[in-house]
Amino acid sequence: MRTTIATLVVLASFGGAAEAATCESLRTTLTRPQTTVTTAEIVPAAAATGVPAHCRVVATVRPVAGSEIGVEVLLPAENWNGKFQGVGNGGWAGTISRGAMVDALKDGYATASTDTGHRGGQGAEFALGQPEKVTDFAWRSVHEMTLLAKAAVTAFYDRPARLSYFNGCSTGGRQGMMEAQRFPEDYDAIIVGAPVYNMNRLSASNLARQVQIIKDPSHRLSPEKITLVTDAVLNACDAGDGVRDGIVNNPQACSFDPAVLACTSGDAAGCLTPKQIDTVKQAYSPVKTKTGEAVYPGSSRGFEFGLRMPEAPLELHFSGFRYIGRQNASWDPMTFDLEADLALLQKNGGSIEATDPNLAAFKARGGKMLFYHGWADPGPAPENTLAYRAAVEQKLGGTQDDWLRVFLMPGMGHCRGGRGPDQADFVAALDKWRDGGVAPARIDASKVANGTVEMTRPLCAYPQVARYTGTGSTTDAANFSCAP
Repeated sequence: MRTTIATLVVLASFGGAAEAATCESLRTTLTRPQTTVTTAEIVPAAAATGVPAHCRVVATVRPVAGSEIGVEVLLPAENWNGKFQGVGNGGWAGTISRGAMVDALKDGYATASTDTGHRGGQGAEFALGQPEKVTDFAWRSVHEMTLLAKAAVTAFYDRPARLSYFNGCSTGGRQGMMEAQRFPEDYDAIIVGAPVYNMNRLSASNLARQVQIIKDPSHRLSPEKITLVTDAVLNACDAGDGVRDGIVNNPQACSFDPAVLACTSGDAAGCLTPKQIDTVKQAYSPVKTKTGEAVYPGSSRGFEFGLRMPEAPLELHFSGFRYIGRQNASWDPMTFDLEADLALLQKNGGSIEATDPNLAAFKARGGKMLFYHGWADPGPAPENTLAYRAAVEQKLGGTQDDWLRVFLMPGMGHCRGGRGPDQADFVAALDKWRDGGVAPARIDASKVANGTVEMTRPLCAYPQVARYTGTGSTTDAANFSCAP
């Protein structure tokens, strides 16, 4: 065994060389079908960043021909809390989510991430002629990651994790939902943030809007006109919670109509033309097929600062149609046909969507699901998350608040950012719920800038909303209560 000063420091913290060798021995003793462990090493603590000493395991899983799933597992060298936390990805993935893993590690969790079966790229290039890689991205990679990570935990600590949680936002939210639907035994509780669970339909709605604006620039809003709409929405709906703070607290109670900004004598800086009004109205409305079928819900009022006016179709949204649906690297997204292209993508990549509302098996084993979503998300619509909640209730019969709760975040964009508080300890709330039996009724969130907390607000379990009590600072969550 190669010995360095850093290694000796870690050995001392372990109390002896036998334990340290346990990590390194995982390279040969952690045996699973179709799995190759390429790295098993002790990583010393990094005082500057607060990352504790840990065992790092890197492996590749090849469950079928054409599949090559990268997995990384981090195991605390000391002060393990006895639990495992799998973390999700974003976009089309292609990388290990090391930042999320480090956050879990700092909280004492053993943790793991996967590249979802491909490396690099901003789109779905990996899928061209590779159906097994589509399956890896859709669901197989996270399941294989979970099985390998649990085996590593058991081998390293000589006991399995007492509880296993999954934590993801965006694509990670979809991954968590997929795990609950396909493999309900993998996790005891799941955090689902801003899920793109019907990713194909979201991409279709976004691309349809983009192509219309690009083909007819008269539908386009300038940055100044986006600000005009944003300010008008706030003027109409900001004070609903008793505080004017630049945040629409309850978009479902906001009925702002962009027609109030109509120009009276041609296009001008302080008004909207009929086509610009149509653009804003379409942003609030579901995209529909020619037969009237709703493809995807519209955005919520209060999201306008995130309204997108691209000069060209965004790869994130057309990539699936090009490489999975059409399977043609030269396909021009400006030829997008909503009905035909969505049908092709569903045919060749329908496994990506995690839309099954039957979570009876996950519920039966005591599973908990905590959803969160920014009301001002310009990407996946928060109403889409609420639609899934409603579908689960319809499938399982009535309110499911004893194991599934949704927290909507006023003013927050996609997963993080925006005008509202965007940082909350959902992992602690989930752990207190699953391990401690205390269901979260409210979770306080913070808005932080340059390391300083600017404001805090309570996030209330839907359908409750936060309201100012009328006394005390309006930047302090203590002066707000959750109410119907």
